[in-house]
Amino acid sequence: MKLKTLKLYNFRSYQGEIVIPFDDLTTLVGRNDVGKSSILDALGIFFEHPLCKFEAEDRCVSSEDCSKVRIGCIFNELPSELIIDANAKTTLADEFLLNEDNDLEIHKIFKGTTKASIDVVAIAKHPTAENAKDLLLKKNPDLKKIAGKLGVLEQTDQRSNVALRKAIWNAIGDLQLERSKIPLNKEDAKTILEKLESHFPIYALFRADRPSNDSDAEVQDPMKIAVRQAMAELEPELEKIKDQVKERALEVASRTVDKLRDFDDSLANELKPIFQTEPKWDTIFKLSLIDADKIPLNKRGSGVRRLVLLSFLMTEAERKLTDSSRTNIIYAIEEPETSQHPNNQKLVINTLKDLSTQDGCQIILTTHVPALAGMVPVNGIRRIVQYDNKQRRVEFGNDDIIQSIADDLGVFPEQQVQEFVRLEGPKVFVCVEGPTDVSFFHHVSRLFQKEIETLPCTQTDSRIVVLPLGGSTLQDWVDKHYLKGLKLPEFHLYDRDDDHKYQPNCDVVKARNDGSQAYLTKKREMENYLHADAIENGIGVRVEVNDDDSVIEAVCRELGRDKRCKKRIKRKIADKVVPHMTVDMFKERGGFEEILGWLQKIAAFLK
Repeated sequence: MKLKTLKLYNFRSYQGEIVIPFDDLTTLVGRNDVGKSSILDALGIFFEHPLCKFEAEDRCVSSEDCSKVRIGCIFNELPSELIIDANAKTTLADEFLLNEDNDLEIHKIFKGTTKASIDVVAIAKHPTAENAKDLLLKKNPDLKKIAGKLGVLEQTDQRSNVALRKAIWNAIGDLQLERSKIPLNKEDAKTILEKLESHFPIYALFRADRPSNDSDAEVQDPMKIAVRQAMAELEPELEKIKDQVKERALEVASRTVDKLRDFDDSLANELKPIFQTEPKWDTIFKLSLIDADKIPLNKRGSGVRRLVLLSFLMTEAERKLTDSSRTNIIYAIEEPETSQHPNNQKLVINTLKDLSTQDGCQIILTTHVPALAGMVPVNGIRRIVQYDNKQRRVEFGNDDIIQSIADDLGVFPEQQVQEFVRLEGPKVFVCVEGPTDVSFFHHVSRLFQKEIETLPCTQTDSRIVVLPLGGSTLQDWVDKHYLKGLKLPEFHLYDRDDDHKYQPNCDVVKARNDGSQAYLTKKREMENYLHADAIENGIGVRVEVNDDDSVIEAVCRELGRDKRCKKRIKRKIADKVVPHMTVDMFKERGGFEEILGWLQKIAAFLK
């Protein structure tokens, strides 16, 4: 499961309901004490992280209705099936546990601080017709009674609650589906909740104010686990050693008792050598980290200690993911820039960005630093704002809000961009869909220029600025909007896709009457211009490439991955496959003339 949205109601400073959507990499920005950490803690409480416990003080004191606090999570990328009782397989859709968007929406309602005072409900389009509602709560005898009344008991597997519910719902027909709250921590629904929780993402929280000495329990835990895992693998050998130690020690103890008889026979008869406890092997080995100069971690700088602790946290989270049936993980990291040199800050954020493209991995960050905020994807930025009445709102999305976020954080056009405009004087903007399309354009223009010298190279010609329209960082967005203010003509190129969805965008650009041009690719996507040999040479898989089918999905299938890895594969193709393409390969794929036409049109803007 993947976290899609968080809903908070009367949690700490969040009065009323607030809705926060999440991306693969989501960055929470805002002023100090505005509530960024509260969002991470709310998720920790929902996922029952050991550092996060619901307390009475977590209620919103500004709300008139502070008796109940609600934390809700909406998930997509759901499991294809659930095994609830015995071997009865079902789906969330068959159990009517999906909301109107076909997502799983689970809310935890806190009426007190004990586990018993927490209600867990699913918000779903659920049957409300007579005999059709509340079936998830009913036990087997009750379901049989309803099925018998409807005349479907005999032909149904009476041992399976799943089969009985399905037969009842089918018999009723008009279920009168309505948005409902289905209790999940009561009666037989508890079994469903347990199964759902086993599919929840693992939540790994890394706070900014954590200690980071190598003797801290939190740091020691992963190292202790490493020792315990090694002990488990060597258990047969350790048992032999234990038996040998016991045997020899008992021999010495017995001889001692025998010698004691020479002094006091009655005392010797009262003593018997035994081992009172089994040896604890994992307490014998103390694992620590030292550098080449034998300097322990707790004597290193705070930035180094924090990076090591972050690595420990991720290692432990990955271990839990491997040891469980779960397939997703969320890393929630407060202020990753803390105690880090600016160069290290960039290294950390780039590592986390790469990590967020991996299958089943989401990253949530908080930050105040303009340089760091400028590096994160703009579509994942969420700004928390506090108004004069102390109410909070989460802002994201349109250009006005993004500009406001950039101004608030102090992210301005980079100096080199401003110098470039002053000195070079660009002639045309080439607008493509995303960052991978930028690298594709740079490569093919460089390749084609070697064949035809009059063609421009978009990577080296200072008169051409290639802009990704989507998937960019906040810094890219600021630079792009600064450049767009120059009112230069634009050359737009969009993927045709299956449904020509970008044709309206092309029509808008062409209607400007400023010389701007816009086109759809004749093939489905940029990847459809690639050659099967280049794909095999670049990433080691052989797929069929035609003009209409998704190359990304074909590669995913060949690698045994599901569609969730599409973004990662797209990046991999851009980095490792496109450089293997030659002019002859483009000719063989039937794309040479079309690409030549693109570059000739761009060249015309430079005259």
